[in-house]
Amino acid sequence: MSLTRLIPIPAVINPGVGPARQATMLQLLGSPRHTYDRECQAVTNVTLKPHMMTSSVGPFRVTGFDKAVASLTKVMSEISVERPDIYESLGTAGMLCARFVRGSEVSISNHSWGTAVDLTLDGNLDQRGDGLCQQGLADIAPIFNRHGWFWGAGFRTEDAMHFEVAEDTIRSWFSGEPHAAQILSLGDRGPDVLAVQTKLNALGFTLILDGAFGRGTMAQVMAFQRAKGLPVDGVVGPTTAAVLGLA
Repeated sequence: MSLTRLIPIPAVINPGVGPARQATMLQLLGSPRHTYDRECQAVTNVTLKPHMMTSSVGPFRVTGFDKAVASLTKVMSEISVERPDIYESLGTAGMLCARFVRGSEVSISNHSWGTAVDLTLDGNLDQRGDGLCQQGLADIAPIFNRHGWFWGAGFRTEDAMHFEVAEDTIRSWFSGEPHAAQILSLGDRGPDVLAVQTKLNALGFTLILDGAFGRGTMAQVMAFQRAKGLPVDGVVGPTTAAVLGLA
């Protein structure tokens, strides 16, 4: 019972790891399909499909991107040694699911690439957005972090059941490929987006500080770029970030 006890999100989480940016995923892996909605749909990208595999990762089976499945197997192996009690309680609510992020019509969920997994404890799914998390999830989050995974409790809207392969880990898989630019654009979410929104508001803009790069944030970025004589593309690349004081 203690593993599913709800506790506040720990003060320090995800040291050294951040969520994978949508621009990174699209450039390095491609778009899983042409259209998305709120429901799970199949991957149709003919280059990406061969990388989808179904396998046991220890306490359960998943379907996901091959490198993510291999990494998740290592995570579970480590959990089995360090926290066998939690290992025996773990289940999943799914890994591969091509759809938008819940509540968004622009952000593609990382489940769409099979690089994220939702976990259950004793069959119980942690409730999203209540600012609390199951004790067992908090206990194993550092193990995920050590293997280059980001814990969704760090999103602006807490999603403690969710773990996804982090930005730097995705990049490391494609170290021999042309690098995706370090940018934030429509569909991204997380602490970096929140930092952009906070900087813009300090300059007199009026954005909701939700950590989601929606159309409102893009419009305000474009207004900032126009005022500063920058290329107006609504993307926070290195130049825009520097002028904002973020670089």
